[in-house]
Amino acid sequence: MTKFENSVLSRREQPQRRMEVATGRQRADLVLKNATYVNVFSNELLVADIAVCDGVVAGIGSYEGLQEIDMTGKIVCPGLIDSHIHLESSLVSPVEFARAVLPHGTTAVVTDPHEIANVMGVDGIRFLLQATRGLPLKVHFMLPSCVPATDFDEAGATLTQADLEPLYDDPRVIGLAEMMNAFGVTHNAPDVLDKIAAAQLHGKPIDGHAPGLSGNDLNAYAAAGIDSDHECATAAEGLEKLRRGQYIMIREGTAARNLQALAPLLQSQYAARCLFCTDDKHPSDLLEKGHMDAIVRAAIGYGADPIWAVRAASLHAAQRFGLTGRGAIAPGYCADFTVVDDLHSFQVEQVFCDGTAVYTNGVLCPLAAPAVEKNLQDRALHTFQVAPLQPEQFRTQGDLAVMGMVPGQIITVDAGRADRVDTAKDILKIAVIERHHGTGHIGLGYIQGYGLKHGAVATSISHDSHNIIVVGANDADMAAAANRIVQQGGGITVVKDGEAVGNVVLELAGLMSQSDLVTVNRNLEDAKAAAHTLGVSAGIDPFMTLSFMSLPVIPSVRLCTRGMMDVATQRYI
Repeated sequence: MTKFENSVLSRREQPQRRMEVATGRQRADLVLKNATYVNVFSNELLVADIAVCDGVVAGIGSYEGLQEIDMTGKIVCPGLIDSHIHLESSLVSPVEFARAVLPHGTTAVVTDPHEIANVMGVDGIRFLLQATRGLPLKVHFMLPSCVPATDFDEAGATLTQADLEPLYDDPRVIGLAEMMNAFGVTHNAPDVLDKIAAAQLHGKPIDGHAPGLSGNDLNAYAAAGIDSDHECATAAEGLEKLRRGQYIMIREGTAARNLQALAPLLQSQYAARCLFCTDDKHPSDLLEKGHMDAIVRAAIGYGADPIWAVRAASLHAAQRFGLTGRGAIAPGYCADFTVVDDLHSFQVEQVFCDGTAVYTNGVLCPLAAPAVEKNLQDRALHTFQVAPLQPEQFRTQGDLAVMGMVPGQIITVDAGRADRVDTAKDILKIAVIERHHGTGHIGLGYIQGYGLKHGAVATSISHDSHNIIVVGANDADMAAAANRIVQQGGGITVVKDGEAVGNVVLELAGLMSQSDLVTVNRNLEDAKAAAHTLGVSAGIDPFMTLSFMSLPVIPSVRLCTRGMMDVATQRYI
């Protein structure tokens, strides 16, 4: 018998057994007895036994199983799906992220690894593919479309379509990630169109990222085949994009929260085109608020019908990404279940992945970290090429542009020019240090609105190129903070008088820690407290806010490794 014939036989035998279970001739592996379950097709709660065979729902009705669990009084929902997240934003390794979100009913995520790709290129994507392989949490990948985000960035890599092409062969690669270069799309940039055309040739969806795009430019963007957006800030913006055929990913993460503004779309007229995502989710949020369960709870609190909220967190994501057999409880669908106490409080009590209980009443099953090739692991642990920095490298000559922060937002304004630090006027020095190629480039400028009075704050999380960004009241502490980041292989540090008074080590590509989530969160909160003690303004996240100050796709002024630039004109100032 040939290898092909063996494969056909194997595939035939599996559904044969499932048919035997579905008809009741054989007992199921697992039966959830007396289950009140959410039927996302008929939009109703129904009561039945749910029979599982080989990790798949075989039937719904009356069944007997080798294992039976009484679900009386509970609600069984499909496993929840985060439709857009950067795993790196959790600041922990993928296995630790899985440990954090499985207890919240999340059984699948769609990740865009553009953070680590900006540091390690294709090797970064391969690292995350291997580090998520075999986890009960199903991790699907969208290939980064914009590495680097713009030509002003000095990232660790530049990814062309030729670089991305081989990755489409991986079955967990399901599309092209957020196309941030909306201008390139609407103005026919060849490299952008190459990536779009390749995704379409592979039959893969393309995610959008186009805040504020409207009118004919939006028409052009959608006409290119980009059929989703997670950057809508108002219901009107969401509705315009929905009317152009785009799926609206309603985002409720740590850095950006749009659920309240977009909640009006969660009505039957529009909700079928809405799905939920977090984009970025930091340790404190995961520990204190939850993950996809928190979005479902909040959506219901804003008046959404509970079943539509569950649909947006499951079926709609599966449909949008072509995840066949996911996002519903029905025969032939993957046996991923989230069991909650009721649909309003939505407290997760039990989670099943492929018909196996992975979380039950506060206890998570042990998860082993998947093996990663040694060369990739070593590469991730050695991503800094920066010579020791001296205070004089942070000295300025003449006046430089001032980046003005806007309270509660990550946009900035042109706040004029300055020639020195003036803490009385809240003017501090800011620097971005190229860390990937040893160029020695240091962009210098000033920032207003951060509030620091003493010392310096530095981080290797600086979107999207992840060079070192540091703000300080004096050059010596800025040099000490940046040097510490390099010495420890990445992270966040707060320095006063040359000594670290707060520190988080993020040794994996300068973005993630190998420590557990609780430890990382404790260190992070201690570092935040230290930064606020040194004067960082109340209401500002000292590190998250800082991490966006070098992203040259957000208006209006940003600092890159070669200096301050005007985003609108794409010129240095």
